[in-house]
Amino acid sequence: MNRSPLDHGRLRARIAEGEPTLGTFVGMASPVAAEVCAASGADWLLLDLEHGAGGEEQVRETVPVAAAYGVPTVVRVESAARIRIGRVLDLGVAGIMLPRLDTAAEVQEALRHLRYPPAGDRGVATYNRACRFGLDSAALDREGEILGVVQIESASALAEVEAIAALDGVDVLFVGPRDLSHDLGVPGDFGAPVYREALERVRKAAAAHGKACGLLVPDGPAAAAKRAEGWTFIAIGSDSTLLAAALSAALGEARPEPRDHQETHS
Repeated sequence: MNRSPLDHGRLRARIAEGEPTLGTFVGMASPVAAEVCAASGADWLLLDLEHGAGGEEQVRETVPVAAAYGVPTVVRVESAARIRIGRVLDLGVAGIMLPRLDTAAEVQEALRHLRYPPAGDRGVATYNRACRFGLDSAALDREGEILGVVQIESASALAEVEAIAALDGVDVLFVGPRDLSHDLGVPGDFGAPVYREALERVRKAAAAHGKACGLLVPDGPAAAAKRAEGWTFIAIGSDSTLLAAALSAALGEARPEPRDHQETHS
């Protein structure tokens, strides 16, 4: 196969084999920030178009920059609209993360946008990176290369998580901790029984159908703890939060302790 920034299904194969992987969200709209994350040894980058600072134009530069380090790019699209998913796929991403889908029927419809007809309704074109700019039209016939990540971030999605996990094309169930905890009525309380029970339900649904389970954690120790619990697709923070935390910690260590300016009287 000719050299290419495309992943050609390798990430999806690793996930299907049950290999635990670690990545990070990229939301600073900076190709250099994405390159730093790739150079740091992430298994994948998750370019965030839902909450990140930039738009689809980032995909054009992020895919080859990360690929230079052997790191594939997954994109969280801003919506499950066919055109949004199709444009990102044409730019050669390794996978799609689908946010804010509440039912198995919604997920099934969105998954159609990841596949060409007759299996789906993805628009067909060859003059893009996904087809090596017309040099690899056979890419249109290769199904099964795109990783499908579905977020479970509402009580409605949780209620149908087993049906969602059973769908062909769903490779990873991914919990958005903040969204799910808010929707369950315990905003940010990740120790609340209802939230912990929800996590376990997602993990068991994924295991029952041979799918990976993932979630976002703030740091390395939290990621190690979740790996020990059986979570296999873990995002450690984001480019912006990791930078902010590292600099904040360094500044705290470098600055002297606040002095007590209270005068003493003899």
